[in-house]
Amino acid sequence: MITQYAALTCLLCLIGQGKLPAESIRVLVEGNARVQAEMPEGMAVSLSYVGSVTVELDQDVRFFRGLELTVTAPQAYLDYYGSLAVVWYADLAAVPGPGAADIEARQIGFELLPNKIQSVYQIPIKTAQGIRASPYIGVPTEIIPPESFPILFRIMPIVKGLTEEIESLVFQIHIKPLMSGEGAVKIIPRYPEQLPGKPFVALIDDVVLENINEEQILREGSHHLVILSEDYRNENRRFLVERGKILHITVELQDPTPLIFFEAPENTQIFMDNEPLIPSGKGHPVDPGRHEVKFQMSDYAILRILTVQKGKRYRVALTIDIGITESE
Repeated sequence: MITQYAALTCLLCLIGQGKLPAESIRVLVEGNARVQAEMPEGMAVSLSYVGSVTVELDQDVRFFRGLELTVTAPQAYLDYYGSLAVVWYADLAAVPGPGAADIEARQIGFELLPNKIQSVYQIPIKTAQGIRASPYIGVPTEIIPPESFPILFRIMPIVKGLTEEIESLVFQIHIKPLMSGEGAVKIIPRYPEQLPGKPFVALIDDVVLENINEEQILREGSHHLVILSEDYRNENRRFLVERGKILHITVELQDPTPLIFFEAPENTQIFMDNEPLIPSGKGHPVDPGRHEVKFQMSDYAILRILTVQKGKRYRVALTIDIGITESE
């Protein structure tokens, strides 16, 4: 047994120095797992004591920092501690299908299966992602970049003469993504027909977006969007980014020409700067500045001065009221 442990130690040192080349191995593939942001709960497969599972990454890994693999051993395994190891391989020359397969791959991790029912491993796929080994979590490999996937996880015996009991054991493997706590937002501008293609500036959390057409990666939580323009109405809104999701925000860019909506009793004549007009539900466009509004009912007229600002809407209403007072 001492010789076996010395060999394992030497092997682990070679792995740590990155000296292990690709090798030809024969494996029994008993499952395939695809790690996806749409399935944060992950998926499970069952392996025998000589079984393996291939692990693929979704095409979009922007919100991944790694993956987590949990091995749940049956209670009977504790009587056979030291007889099984877990091994990781990357850079598979080909993705094997179910069943026995001969493959070319590079070994990236190797250790004894711990003497406990449940073992948790985390594999980083990016730098600076806060994945570290602890008494409860193992980190069996260095950073494995997405281009090295799919990887293969394998259980294998390291001693001979195992009993029929261990050959019948079933190990549960659960694989899920480790999310980065980020999401994305995509700004979709819609221009008014009468004023298409004019420039505007978009800011998120007071930071100017360099390219409005690109998705913006943001931390999950509440954020603030501001649209500034000389040609459109300014916009100001808050939005919520969810972990691992892309939020599409449609911005209806508005013509900043001021609009005045008139309301008056039937048969009332309305004049704007001494020009008669007919009120409509769409509003009356005017230039910013000082304007004169007059309501004319028979011989009775009311005149008001209105100062209009760019990008504003105004409601000008003529109301007729009846005042009733009571005295003794």
